[in-house]
Amino acid sequence: MATRTSEQAAGNQKTGESGARRGRQPRAYKWVALSNTTLAMTMATIDASIVIVAMPAIFRGIHLDPLTPGNVSFLLWMIMGYLLVQSVLVVTLGRLGDIFGRVKIYNLGFVVFTLASIALSLDPFQGPDGALWLILWRVVQAFGGAMLMANSAAILTDAFPAGQRGMALGINQIAGISGQFVGLLLGGLLAAWDWRAIFWINVPFGVFGTIWAYKSLKEIATTRKASIDWIGNITFAAGAGILLISITYGIRPYGTSPTGWGNPMVYGGLLLGVALLGVFCLVETKVKDPMFRLSLFKIRAFAAGNIASLLGAIARGGLQFMLVIWLAGIWLPLHGYDFEVTPLWAGIYMLPLTAGFLIAGPISGTLSDRYGARPFATAGLLVAGLCFTGLMMLPIDFPYWLFALLIFGNGIGSGLFASPNTSAIMSSVPAQDRGAASGMRSTFQNSGMSLSIGIFFSLLVAGLANTLPRALTVGLTAQGVPLAQASTIAHLPPVSTVFAAMLGYNPVHNLLAPTGLLNTLPSLHVAVLTGKQFFPILIAGPFHHALSIVFTAAALMAFAGAAVSWFFRGKPAPATDQEPAAPVLDDVETAPAE
Repeated sequence: MATRTSEQAAGNQKTGESGARRGRQPRAYKWVALSNTTLAMTMATIDASIVIVAMPAIFRGIHLDPLTPGNVSFLLWMIMGYLLVQSVLVVTLGRLGDIFGRVKIYNLGFVVFTLASIALSLDPFQGPDGALWLILWRVVQAFGGAMLMANSAAILTDAFPAGQRGMALGINQIAGISGQFVGLLLGGLLAAWDWRAIFWINVPFGVFGTIWAYKSLKEIATTRKASIDWIGNITFAAGAGILLISITYGIRPYGTSPTGWGNPMVYGGLLLGVALLGVFCLVETKVKDPMFRLSLFKIRAFAAGNIASLLGAIARGGLQFMLVIWLAGIWLPLHGYDFEVTPLWAGIYMLPLTAGFLIAGPISGTLSDRYGARPFATAGLLVAGLCFTGLMMLPIDFPYWLFALLIFGNGIGSGLFASPNTSAIMSSVPAQDRGAASGMRSTFQNSGMSLSIGIFFSLLVAGLANTLPRALTVGLTAQGVPLAQASTIAHLPPVSTVFAAMLGYNPVHNLLAPTGLLNTLPSLHVAVLTGKQFFPILIAGPFHHALSIVFTAAALMAFAGAAVSWFFRGKPAPATDQEPAAPVLDDVETAPAE
């Protein structure tokens, strides 16, 4: 008992030092920290999505067709590699921030991110070598982005008193999440000028942010000397990486199957990834200075907040991809837009989603400082789930005002959830563990995004595989395509068709061009086949069937997250400037559980 009391006293002394150091900072410092970290989060998340819409321009620039079978891997890794690296590394980099200084790791992240952006814009190669250069430097860029993401929430939690923390983290978090959607719009606008511009745009902001961060940000929290948990770092990175890579390859066709879920290597990778994560959990309970203190999961607010964040991220993660495919591949062509410009206009038509985030995030963060996180976080996921249900019930050729209202509501729901949930997670842990806690929070969120893309794309492709071949066969033969060739085309894996629709290629032209049929069919039939109406009308039924499966899964995830948020988070504690001491784990019910 005496030992525990002395440990508590030592923890409170360290915490008191941290609070005193924060108190000595100028009043303006917290706003400097908020501005700089919000710039960093926005940059890091914009780059997670900016390449999606710019992909056709990028691959045209390096003279590579991303939709040919041998090049699909380049396409997948350009999209997924960035998210995978951030998902795997944020915990490690957050823990290093606790040991060596959060501001120090954060500042280094700005440097790495900026240098990688310069390298990306200077790609000297063409063809596959050019694609490999881009993928490699995207990985380095993601490494820098992970440094920023892993420590920004911890820096803000150190800088702001408890009564303003939800507002600050809300602004930061919503700027980050909305960056994923702003990236779609920026990618289309910049790629229309020059594909390298999507990387140039980072350079002035990165240089400015780097200089500003080095001059303005200060270490407030007390660092702790500790050895680096090499075994824990390696097993976590390997386990999470292999698991997410296997899910990514589940999207690709395997043999005659439209997806890779029948591939023994995919199942083997899933089992190996889970096994390595199991070893990681065992190691973390044995080493002196673990990369992440698993005992923090005994704090209800921390555990419930992260589980709800994972479920919410899975529900939300694939939404932008599904909406881009829906808008770019079907709705916009039906309304007279050329396929080449549909990705850009899809980003524009999705702006109500971003607006919802931007409106709800800061407001819910501020209100949760006063009333607690549970009602706002839970309501946010419930609203998002209801909007997913509404999207599922829309006709394929929807009235835009209703679509805009539903995605605006989805943005409101996600904004209501994100800010209070982040504040509750970060406020529930001891000050000296905030870097690791911020990293774990980011890992759950980023892993949810990666899982969502893998799961939802697989559901979408599987749903299309059951209904699209017959629709394609009937539609192609009606325009004079011989039955044998129509059947062959119709039974090609639908992955290329989905990606073609998302990237602004004419899907039917993409399917027929390799066969030479466009040169032999009557010009009237060719005009119909490659026109704006044929593909959208043809795919409407199969796509709606597949979309219903995807949005049902998303709604269930959102409702499950709401249940976790309400029933397992615990009762809110009043906001206080007293930082949580090192947790006495036998008494975790007394820990703040906003």
